[in-house]
Amino acid sequence: MSDDSHSLRSGGLTATIKAQGAELCSLKDEGIEFVWQAGPEWPRHAPLLFPIVGRLAKDELRHRGRTYRMTQHGFARDSRFAWAERGERRCALVLEDSETTRALYPFAFKLTAVYTLDDSGLDLTLVIANTGKETLPASIGGHPAFNWPLQPGLAKESYALTFASAESSPVRRLDGGLLRPATEPSPVKGSVLPLSEPLFTDDAIIFDQIVSSAVRYAASSGPWLNMSWRGFRELGVWSKPSGAPFLCIEPWRGYASPAGFDGEFSDKPGLMHIAAGAEESLSFRIEVGSS
Repeated sequence: MSDDSHSLRSGGLTATIKAQGAELCSLKDEGIEFVWQAGPEWPRHAPLLFPIVGRLAKDELRHRGRTYRMTQHGFARDSRFAWAERGERRCALVLEDSETTRALYPFAFKLTAVYTLDDSGLDLTLVIANTGKETLPASIGGHPAFNWPLQPGLAKESYALTFASAESSPVRRLDGGLLRPATEPSPVKGSVLPLSEPLFTDDAIIFDQIVSSAVRYAASSGPWLNMSWRGFRELGVWSKPSGAPFLCIEPWRGYASPAGFDGEFSDKPGLMHIAAGAEESLSFRIEVGSS
């Protein structure tokens, strides 16, 4: 058994998770791969975003008169997690604060990622525990990338995201990685977002007033996936506009700093504030199949 990765199996499904970043790197249904295989266009699969989602102004975190360097999406995705459990259908990985993390983020924490596979899909539960004596300000997010198209040979424009509810609220966009002040009209038509590369010319689409807690990614035939989430309050949808064959569907609790915000990190909009000794649990589920 490799220390670097672990595979789960249930029915016709398999999932593989890496210790590096506690990152899902494969989800297959009867041999059909759903997860983007970290090609040259973007060298990741499904990173975990912690303790920030998005970017801070100048990549600087300010806390009690000190400035710390915190780059986009935080350090969890580039940290090696420890295995806490490894079974046929379930595994758990843990990242705790250390001298290395405290040089970037001066807080005590324990982040646990639990993957559970059943015959129809994969659950990921993320638990953030505040193991320190002061309030823990943090964000967390998923960033899973899926093949687009899911079936080779189908046009990208054959695919759509269909939300569980109508999504008419304005969306947010980024400028230099920071949240633009102005909103934009939602590109969703009722509950359906037709997919195309030009959607991502201005980076991610950020649903900061999302009503739905589930979305379906599919064409009219072939492989499909449903994603649902609990505890997350925002959703990002992203691809590279230059022809990259992946689509990211990203449940978030938090978002990039608003352009112009340069205050204390704990005052940044969108953060969780976890009391000493308390924890927050969030989860999402990916169900897959083919029609």
